Amino acid sequence: MFFRNLTLFRFSATVADDLEKLDEALAEHRLRPVGPLEMSTRGFVSPLGRNEEALTHTVKASTLVMVGSEDKLLPSSVVNDELHNRVQKIAEEEGRKVNGRERKRIKDDVLTELLPRAFVRSSRLAAYADRKHGWLVIDSSSRKSAENGVTQIREALGSFPAVPLAPEESPRALMTDWLATGNLPGGLALGDEVELKDPATATGAIARCRRQDLEAEEVREHLRNGKQVFQLGLTFDDRMSFVLGEDLVVRKLKFLDVVLDEMGDSPHDSPAAEMDARFALLTLELERLLGKLDEWFKLPRPD
Repeated sequence: MFFRNLTLFRFSATVADDLEKLDEALAEHRLRPVGPLEMSTRGFVSPLGRNEEALTHTVKASTLVMVGSEDKLLPSSVVNDELHNRVQKIAEEEGRKVNGRERKRIKDDVLTELLPRAFVRSSRLAAYADRKHGWLVIDSSSRKSAENGVTQIREALGSFPAVPLAPEESPRALMTDWLATGNLPGGLALGDEVELKDPATATGAIARCRRQDLEAEEVREHLRNGKQVFQLGLTFDDRMSFVLGEDLVVRKLKFLDVVLDEMGDSPHDSPAAEMDARFALLTLELERLLGKLDEWFKLPRPD
């Protein structure tokens, strides 16, 4: 199990102490099946897979959790079509218009009848907390989805003041300089993807390059014309590749062959043992990357 995207939050050493009771706190917030008249439910599931009881998995100072969701699939167009048919029927049979209050009641009746028959979509969101260094790492590129994950942890603990990153160095300016000068920090190399925008206006020109030599003249021409880097493909220590955004969200994270070879194909005695191996490798690799992000962009840990 390897994360594909990283949305990052930071928390203090004091908050890290509260995470010691995370497993106990999550027990009262397990995911339950969505009810007949509910649109959705949220809760925690075992990161070890189905039929497993443990709601956390810890390796050294890092604890993995999994937020589960069940959502009813009931398109608004289906509800509105049925509502229209019922309102139209009243107009034809009773010769009168339906007022706003009655229309709302009819819509509620439609939802009550359709919800129990709606399909349910399940989803999972993985996250881990590095208590030693104060990182909360969520496997999502969506800020909204990541915030929802933080909210679930906060509700379980009662309080969890994890905060978004507050870089002291401008990611956009720094990445633009990396691309323009080729002067990247040690261990970092350009990938083959970039998104450049003209920051002068909200509707400024955008250039997106994929599978492109980023040292090519056409890329440099965009920089000379005033565009800045909003997303940049990078390779770190020849061990992982990713696209880093000016919001410091890591997208398209991919571990390279040298890391996968270290994982090997050796069988494990249990799901927990396999999780131990994969999670230990994941957190070890990301500990180095996150430490460098902290160094490059100056990402203070809350006091």
